[in-house]
Amino acid sequence: MMPIIRYATWVVIAALVLFMAGFYVWSSGFGGQSRPSIGGPFTLTSDEGKQLSNEDLKGMPFAIYFGFTYCPDVCPTTLVELTETIEALGPDADKLRFLFVTVDPERDTPEQLNDYLSSFDPRFTGLTGTPEEIAKAAKVYRVYYERIEQDDDYTMNHSALIYLMDKNGKFNDVLSYGAGADERLQKIRKLIATG
Repeated sequence: MMPIIRYATWVVIAALVLFMAGFYVWSSGFGGQSRPSIGGPFTLTSDEGKQLSNEDLKGMPFAIYFGFTYCPDVCPTTLVELTETIEALGPDADKLRFLFVTVDPERDTPEQLNDYLSSFDPRFTGLTGTPEEIAKAAKVYRVYYERIEQDDDYTMNHSALIYLMDKNGKFNDVLSYGAGADERLQKIRKLIATG
């Protein structure tokens, strides 16, 4: 009985997070005449222990996703789907960067990120930092996240969007959780073509 309740709770939490993320982006003007202001200055630490800032990303488009390594379903599903898209891109995949930013810096050290991302495409760069650095990055990307206590442990609720940014760090488009393979490939190919 307990596993069913736990599963049902996760389904409700995931649905709520997706609804809130979609509403947040919609209410910010996405889909209308103007695009929301997404992206901005940040400095974080990569899974290789090196500092990486938004300035370091200029000159190449990138896809950026916020999640955490202890995520039971949404994050690994997203990374598997993005890995499939990267493989479908072939050599064009080398024309952009793929970033995974943790919203759980307490557990997601550079070493933990590096180990976790080894299960996916090697082009992923994991990013972590202090809670303040993560909060700053999440704010400029309009990412929602929240720590949820569970008995003697905790999990993280978070929005589940992949932001596609151009070579100047400007917002280009978004991939929603559950977007189909064709949509992912089409939007990323467009990002590569427009730079």
